Amino acid sequence: MGLNPDHFPLLNIQEFSTHPTQGSDLLFHELRGKNYIAKPHKHDFFIVILFEKGRGEHTIDFKHYEIKDQQVHLVFPNQVHQWDIKEGTLGYQLMVSRKWFEMFWSSLKYSTSYYQSHPVLEVPAAICKELLHEFKSIQTELKETKDVFWELVQARSKIIGLLVSKVIEANFREVERFHSNAVITKFLNLVEQHFKQQRSVSFYADQLHISANYLNVVCQKSLNTTASSLIKDRILLEAKRLLKVSEMSVKDIVYDLNFYDHASFTKFFKGLTAMTPSEFREDN
Repeated sequence: MGLNPDHFPLLNIQEFSTHPTQGSDLLFHELRGKNYIAKPHKHDFFIVILFEKGRGEHTIDFKHYEIKDQQVHLVFPNQVHQWDIKEGTLGYQLMVSRKWFEMFWSSLKYSTSYYQSHPVLEVPAAICKELLHEFKSIQTELKETKDVFWELVQARSKIIGLLVSKVIEANFREVERFHSNAVITKFLNLVEQHFKQQRSVSFYADQLHISANYLNVVCQKSLNTTASSLIKDRILLEAKRLLKVSEMSVKDIVYDLNFYDHASFTKFFKGLTAMTPSEFREDN
């Protein structure tokens, strides 16, 4: 485990490889029975999990999701997660390196922001059967540790991405909210790049060559929230990540997130969570 530039303990994909000679761009693990991750953490790689049978809870970026039968769970690089998987669970997990993630991501048809907002997908039985075939085929291929046909593994990974997109399309009306206006995707990408330094709606509107009022109208129409709220939500998410996963002091977090002082950070955090930063850090 290393410490990345954002101050988070970071798990590398190499730490999970049981066959170093096999390479570690893609790893397969079977999740069978009870599995508990108590401490939130983040990875430098992408994870896609298919639960054939599932019981328990998976927490991704501090949102709790019930683990059920026939689900796909997605965890992106730099997202924080933990889980409490119960007895009786059977799942299949692919860990995909950053390099291969770019390849895998090209087969996912929608923006990162949509998948990160919807990381748990209920999978129809027919598509679940197809996904199971691809996961198990990858598992079989990777058992050939001396001569893995990596091009075939890559191809099957892309098929998994396309099948995940097919599941999303079953709920197309909600997807359309994210993609009815290209401004939304561009705005969310800009927020991801600049949220620590820039908090005004006008900054992002200027970058998009539109008025702040129009940006708010688009956000309200497409996502039923304001542009300002989306900026605040991203700052809050980073604050939660730092408080729970990093060893930074609250003082250092105040500085890292560019708040004027401790009091202004506490007011911001408590206004959105009803807890002080220290209370959130200590809460289990």
